[in-house]
Amino acid sequence: MNYWLMKSEPDVYGIDHLKAEPGRTDHWDGVRNYQARNMMRDQMKRGDQVFFYHSNCKEPGIVGLMKIAKEGYPDHTAFDPEAQYYDPKSDPENPRWVMVDVKYIRHLKRNISLRELKPYADDALKDFPLLRKGNRLSIMPVTKDQWEFILSME
Repeated sequence: MNYWLMKSEPDVYGIDHLKAEPGRTDHWDGVRNYQARNMMRDQMKRGDQVFFYHSNCKEPGIVGLMKIAKEGYPDHTAFDPEAQYYDPKSDPENPRWVMVDVKYIRHLKRNISLRELKPYADDALKDFPLLRKGNRLSIMPVTKDQWEFILSME
């Protein structure tokens, strides 16, 4: 099993949106970064565990848990000229972008903020991509040790 962190802005699509979906499951679309796309396409597997991270908000942090419900498949929003994430260079015959389906597991007992995580950058969370300077990826891997340490902060 793999572990991941996926970021979303709570005003755009937050954990409460996912929880309210039928079956508490939805597709994670609109990823337009090749490195993040490659992780979704090549590495994410059904059943992988995921931290739901709220970004670009008053207190960015990890707010909940979800899991991969369906492995990577073409992101249909890339083909729709009316969609926010339309990409005229993406071809349905040879899709450039993929998405996965995620399923809500639970809210954390509390928001574990980025501010709280930063002091562990040289210790328990060494090499945690979220804490690397300049890392702006919306999807990133998490090691099992990092996963367990963060959950222990609840």
